[in-house]
Amino acid sequence: MPDLLALARLYAARPVDWPLAPRFDPVERWYHRLASHDDAEVWLLTWLPGQGTELHDHGGADGAFTVLSGVLTEYVAGNRHPLLRNEFADGKGHRFGRHHVHRVVNEGNRPAVSVHAYSPALVTMNRYRLDGRRLTLTATDRAGATW
Repeated sequence: MPDLLALARLYAARPVDWPLAPRFDPVERWYHRLASHDDAEVWLLTWLPGQGTELHDHGGADGAFTVLSGVLTEYVAGNRHPLLRNEFADGKGHRFGRHHVHRVVNEGNRPAVSVHAYSPALVTMNRYRLDGRRLTLTATDRAGATW
């Protein structure tokens, strides 16, 4: 498996190679797949202040992201705590495993841009609700149907 954080950073460092410039949508997060490899894929995402995801996993894929600009806050659901908060500013990022359940949001006052890498390519993403310390599956989104 490739080093997904290194892959995300590689694409983040070469915006001149992207097929399009980042866009910002006032209604929802904007995203575009930058690359698809045999063992991984890379996505470009934009986040206006207040935009974020629901609690979700990546359907069995490992992942990583790096923040190009702005600040993203990640809330990780775990067995021993309701939500653990991590903040990632310009140039920061991290890797996560296939069982990682998180919510990512732009809680700042300026737009954010990030690059994400997954292996294998995303096929499903599961959404969750947190009931106390228990995760409840609320939906499964499928590639090609939901995104």
